[in-house]
Amino acid sequence: MIGGAVLDELRARKFAFSELHLLDDERNVGRPVTDAEGAADGAAEEGAGAAKPLAVSDVAAFDFSRVDLAFFCGRAALSERYAEAAAAHAWVIDGSAAYRTRADVPLVAADINPGALEAVGGRGLVALPGSASVALATVLAPLHARAALDRVEVATYQAVSGSGRSAMDELAGETVAMLSGKKARGRAFGRQIAFNVIPQVDVLEEDGVSREERRLWEETRRVLGLPGLAINATAVRVPVFFGHSLAVHASFERSLSVADAAEVLRRGMGLSLIEADAPAEFPTPATLATAPDKVYVGRLRADPTRDRALNFWVVADNVRKCAAHNAVSVAHILVNRSR
Repeated sequence: MIGGAVLDELRARKFAFSELHLLDDERNVGRPVTDAEGAADGAAEEGAGAAKPLAVSDVAAFDFSRVDLAFFCGRAALSERYAEAAAAHAWVIDGSAAYRTRADVPLVAADINPGALEAVGGRGLVALPGSASVALATVLAPLHARAALDRVEVATYQAVSGSGRSAMDELAGETVAMLSGKKARGRAFGRQIAFNVIPQVDVLEEDGVSREERRLWEETRRVLGLPGLAINATAVRVPVFFGHSLAVHASFERSLSVADAAEVLRRGMGLSLIEADAPAEFPTPATLATAPDKVYVGRLRADPTRDRALNFWVVADNVRKCAAHNAVSVAHILVNRSR
């Protein structure tokens, strides 16, 4: 799904390229890829975007010296096998979790820490944070610049698309089955997801923390450049197709009024603040999260139990805004810098 969303982003933003190759492992070789308008995605003339049909080719047989830029949008195992070899020839923008903890690989959210790309030369590997981390850090970054973060408590309510297309099919199938009086299969998440909430995203480790919760605090700290920031996270899977939601409680070292925070967020990169008196009132996954280029913030209010603390609600499209849009934004920075 992220690969398809990256193709849509490249077309929507008129990203100029001379050749486009679609790659995957042997399971998907030969599969034609179709864009949202029904035309097959394919190679474009320089600066144009005219398409011709393209089928998926075998990544194992591909010569990466043919390209200047590669997006890895799939499983971590695929990135672990091919991304570093590709990075010997091209810029490789990897959206998996394979390289996010490597100190020698920059972890980049384009709206937050584009300066991290200065360490990348004419080729090399760039890792992208997970979608929930991008959404959280996008909102925290301008608030930290104004009042210095002290502590963050966050609960994420994550869409099933974060686990791939099969998980979306599972939610759809279970919903139809249960509305027809049948039993849910519960295959994708080990239990029913339709009409349910599961307080576990990815594997639970020995200390009871899930891998997603650990990734969330590690990636957010790194993108913000705050290795000592206290972040406490709970990651929850909810029966929503697209759009991660986050309930955030943030404490600051300096005082920050709701009015000042609102002004900061209005000017934030990649952000849209939903005002309390706006017709929408607050963002939800089924409404504003479908807009691909913003992280939406609402329910901004003071924490009545603590000084110098705010509560707010965040929603973002996990596939398009936090993954594909970020990937193409990073590519734009690299390409424009080289000109």
